[in-house]
Amino acid sequence: MTECKSDAPAQAARAALAATHPIPHDDEGPVFAEPWQARAFAFTVEMHAKGAFTWPEWADALSRVIKQAQEEGDPDLGDTYWDHWLVAVERIVAEKNIASAQALQEKAQAWARAAEATPHGQPILLDGREG
Repeated sequence: MTECKSDAPAQAARAALAATHPIPHDDEGPVFAEPWQARAFAFTVEMHAKGAFTWPEWADALSRVIKQAQEEGDPDLGDTYWDHWLVAVERIVAEKNIASAQALQEKAQAWARAAEATPHGQPILLDGREG
């Protein structure tokens, strides 16, 4: 059996896992408790694939966020890992001038408004697109 040449995203995901703190995974790869965690992970892998940052830069960004959280009293039980991941994504996007902190804040507020306006069990729509 030949190896699929389109395995680049999977290789990038494995590299991301190796370069950062361990995340929950099973035999098939990363597992996520909530859809937003998978989206944050996929966004990070995609931004790296597009050359927005290197894995060492990403690992440093995530490590800094986790270290800061621990210094501020986070007991590091694993339940806040994806919150730290999201903060690191937001910071590296702002640091690399991919999007401003203000633009990220505005988008987060738009998502919050869309979520609040969406009936339970329905897809959240932002600007007419499913979120």
